[in-house]
Amino acid sequence: MRILITGSNGLLGQKIVRQSIKRNLTFLATSKGENRNTDCPAELYQSMDICSVEEIAKVFEAFQPTHVIHTAAITNVDACELNPAECEEVNVNATRYLFEASQKHNAHFQLLSTDFIFDGEKGNYKETDEPNPLSVYAKSKVDGELILLNSDYKNHSIVRTIIVYGIGNNLSRNNIICWAKEALGKGQTMNIIDDQFRAPTWADDLAWACLRICELNKTGIYHISGPETISIYGIVERVANYCKLSKESLTKTDSSTLNQPAKRPPRTGFDLTKARTELGYNPKTLEETLDLI
Repeated sequence: MRILITGSNGLLGQKIVRQSIKRNLTFLATSKGENRNTDCPAELYQSMDICSVEEIAKVFEAFQPTHVIHTAAITNVDACELNPAECEEVNVNATRYLFEASQKHNAHFQLLSTDFIFDGEKGNYKETDEPNPLSVYAKSKVDGELILLNSDYKNHSIVRTIIVYGIGNNLSRNNIICWAKEALGKGQTMNIIDDQFRAPTWADDLAWACLRICELNKTGIYHISGPETISIYGIVERVANYCKLSKESLTKTDSSTLNQPAKRPPRTGFDLTKARTELGYNPKTLEETLDLI
């Protein structure tokens, strides 16, 4: 395998790089701008603007990937709602450019997607459930998926996931588990919603699954997340309990108080039967990971 990774400066990208190094896999890490992952050797990194067809063509020609893992995206849901054109360019058009380059080089193309493609009325979603996006971000991810699903080129996979957490190098965004651990430790006031339910996913587990799909040359849609669906408040509470941190600064609130531009699905979570059966996926619980971050 020769794996081209997009978004290698992000948390998931860094974990895929780390596991690729550990397993002595051939890869090229790419992000826009400089390499911010101090664990990624400079000679295995190249800057690539995924919105530039020319840059993509040059990288593909030089590296000749057999597999592409496309993690790069704008994932700030409210930013997408306020900047729909930018969201479209990065999350939809760039996916098309990379997918077309993958077809040209007969490479397996893997797209990272999200639980937000669902409306959250049901929860515990299977791969076969029908998407119903509630936001600009969610619709962009559905549109990205449809580029693959409506194509005659079937050498592709879609990996949907939920609240990815863990530690990385020089990350541009924090994640709720690390933020909760830090804020609770400092006794900072935290108003946390208890009317949205998610299955937090350890980034290392997700990276393992992404590479496993490539290794096995699996195609189609896979739901990859943590094993438990918990309210956002419940997630923070469990971090506090496990780390023996005071909950005095922790209060419950609901989504209506946040005035967020983008609508969120109230309850997601995934049925992991397919991933467990076909990939041997066995995700860690929240508590099993807290000593590792």
